[in-house]
Amino acid sequence: PHSPWQRGTNESTNRWIREYLPRGTVIPNDHEHLNAIADRLNNRPRRILAYKKPKEVFAELLTSQIASTT
Repeated sequence: PHSPWQRGTNESTNRWIREYLPRGTVIPNDHEHLNAIADRLNNRPRRILAYKKPKEVFAELLTSQIASTT
């Protein structure tokens, strides 16, 4: 991120990823393992999303008029 307002989210996400893949860990080529990590991260409530989970917000956007093509 180039803007200061982007760094907080980036650093927070990096900290959460480091819980599962500590610094210096070789990232496994196991898609099931990586998908499980992504699923855990996407099921964490976020303050920036009014304590909703990213999966919930994404699902809401898909069903909203914003996502409508008509």
